[in-house]
Amino acid sequence: MSPTSEPPAPTGYAPFAHLTAPNSALYRRTMRTFLTAKERFAVHLRPEDVHGALLAGEHPAELDAVVKALDSLVEWGNLRADPDTARVTAVEDFYRKRFVYQLTQAGEAAEEALSAYDEALGRRGALQAVALHDIVTQLRALLVLGAEEEPDPAKTYLALDTLTSRFTALAENARAFMGSLQRTIDLHDVEEEVFLAYKDRLIQYLERFIQDLITLGGRIAQLILDLEDGEVIAPLLRTAAAREAADASPEDAERAEQEAYARWAGRWDGLAIWFISRNGRESQARLLRGRALGAIPQLLAVIRSLNERRAGRSDRSADFRTLARWFAEAPDDDARHRLWRTAFGLYPARHLTIDAETLATRTARPVPATTPWAEAEPLRISAQLRRTGSYERRGKPRKVEDRSEARRHLAEIAAKQAAETATARARLATDGVTRLSALGDLDPLAFGLFLQLLGDALATWRPGMTRTSATSNDGSMEIRLTALDDGTTAEITTLGGTFRGPDHTVEIIDLTERDSRR
Repeated sequence: MSPTSEPPAPTGYAPFAHLTAPNSALYRRTMRTFLTAKERFAVHLRPEDVHGALLAGEHPAELDAVVKALDSLVEWGNLRADPDTARVTAVEDFYRKRFVYQLTQAGEAAEEALSAYDEALGRRGALQAVALHDIVTQLRALLVLGAEEEPDPAKTYLALDTLTSRFTALAENARAFMGSLQRTIDLHDVEEEVFLAYKDRLIQYLERFIQDLITLGGRIAQLILDLEDGEVIAPLLRTAAAREAADASPEDAERAEQEAYARWAGRWDGLAIWFISRNGRESQARLLRGRALGAIPQLLAVIRSLNERRAGRSDRSADFRTLARWFAEAPDDDARHRLWRTAFGLYPARHLTIDAETLATRTARPVPATTPWAEAEPLRISAQLRRTGSYERRGKPRKVEDRSEARRHLAEIAAKQAAETATARARLATDGVTRLSALGDLDPLAFGLFLQLLGDALATWRPGMTRTSATSNDGSMEIRLTALDDGTTAEITTLGGTFRGPDHTVEIIDLTERDSRR
């Protein structure tokens, strides 16, 4: 095809054909040159321009090779070639091969797809503590907007849009970071020297993010609950949906607003599930914290293993690699068999099975272990074993055991435990805010549940804080704790003794009871 004519529209995946061509590296660099030029608002490039850009890079190319690459890209539909009439000064110049090139729509789309692929493939992700602070800020802004009689639609939309973008970035980066962290722990795609060089910074980074996640995660969960309990978030979501659908045609306005509200409600549910444990499922923030905490000892184990290798200690993987090299270097199969027996000590079995008559004969006339097989008496093997390769004793099959009574007993135990847990939750649930000292006497089960709730709340407590909240691991209970400055002491009496500590105001909510009422 002559480049002077308009190239036909590419069919299928022709703009990606240069990826499998023999000179694909030159094609990729050439296309990136056009993308860079477009960012500088340069529409057309001459072969000399592309050649000069490649000369300035790490891998220069000859001008003739660049011209051939440009013609091939035109044929595949990545570029468009137009006659270069700007430099024509004589009639003879019209017959010379002079063209300017520019990106086609298909070529630009292909390069954008490849750039997105390269970015996703090389992305390692990051745990963004700054995103947690931004989420707190936007949730507080939503609380302020919700307190107004008529929230400003523009401010509401911008606050929700910023909140969604920051949360999406946090979730995506956390997923990418944990994936890259696991590859680092497995020492995949990472050099040992590089790993040892940045191990301390990585562990400090994990510890700092875990601390921020514990501190800010509880605060974010509380803000989300405040927005939901006060019925503030639903009107704000409808306001944002109405503004998003404002440009729709009159006949489609209602449907567009409903679809926009469904999208915003789904985004809010995703945010809430990420930070709050519900319906017996742990929140993603809690799972991420557990994964990050578990990664620290794994990193330390990898460091210990690398240090042992450097110290010359025995390493099973290194031993097996050495043994594999010996097998590969063995001169023949006999040497390999000798190496196998020496390394593993696995020898052919002296017998497969034995009956009472053979045992009696061996007891009367013992056969030394050094006796060759050819000189020893033959073993009597069951004909069934010789035919089928298995031996089973004859007789009646075992009776099928009736386990209905055991299942009934287990069901009774499970129901009893569920009832006791429900009773303990009902005993701990407070009717509004009260003091710790007002909880009174607690039975062992209720006291154990109280200690778990109190521990979850105190885990998020940091210097300077006066108020915190936490949710139990199963999502059934929530505790809201506020410090007092009157110096009083709370005492809770149990069968095992008296629990004492600084008095606080506390509100314990049975979330299962609240959900059932809804």
